[in-house]
Amino acid sequence: MSILIGNEIKKAIESGAIKIEPLDWSQVGPGSVDLTLGNDFRVFRRRSKTYHITNESRFEDITRNVHIEDGKYVVIKPGEMILGITHERITLADNISGRLEGRSRFARFGLAVHVTAGFMHPGISNHQVLEIVNLGHTPLALYPKTRICQFVFEKCTGRAKYKGRFVGQTKP
Repeated sequence: MSILIGNEIKKAIESGAIKIEPLDWSQVGPGSVDLTLGNDFRVFRRRSKTYHITNESRFEDITRNVHIEDGKYVVIKPGEMILGITHERITLADNISGRLEGRSRFARFGLAVHVTAGFMHPGISNHQVLEIVNLGHTPLALYPKTRICQFVFEKCTGRAKYKGRFVGQTKP
C-alpha cells in the first residue's frame, strides 16, 4: 500500500475514487484531508455498576445522544471520553483505504481525537465516528465545524468493500 499525497488526493477526488461531502478544497493538505466535527455526540452516562464487554455489548446501552447547534459547544472534562462524528461523509473506491488521525495542534491540549480503530476499510461510505478523550487537566469546549482530525488515504493492492456493522453510519 502507498499513501496518496497532495495532487494524487486531488486527482482521486476529481475522478470520484474518493468522495468527501461536503468538501472545501482548503481542507486538502499535502498528505491528508482535514475533517470537521459534526453536531451529534454520544455522551457516556455516569454509572457505578460494571458494564460487561462481550461480543454482544452495545455502546448505546451506556451512552445518550446529544445534538449541539452550530456556534454552541460540548464540554469534555479531564479523563472523559465522548463519541463524535465527522461532518463530512467519506466514500472510498474499493481499492482505497485510509487512516483517521488526530491533529497535533489539538493533541497539545491533551485532546485525543481517535483512540482506536483508526483504519478505514476500502469501499466505505459513511461519516467517521471519533473516539474523543481529554487526556489533559483542563475542561475543553468542542465546537461543531472545527477541523478536528485528518484522513490519510492509502492505495490498496487488490480490491475489497467494507460490509460490517457500521455500513452507512451517519450518527455516532
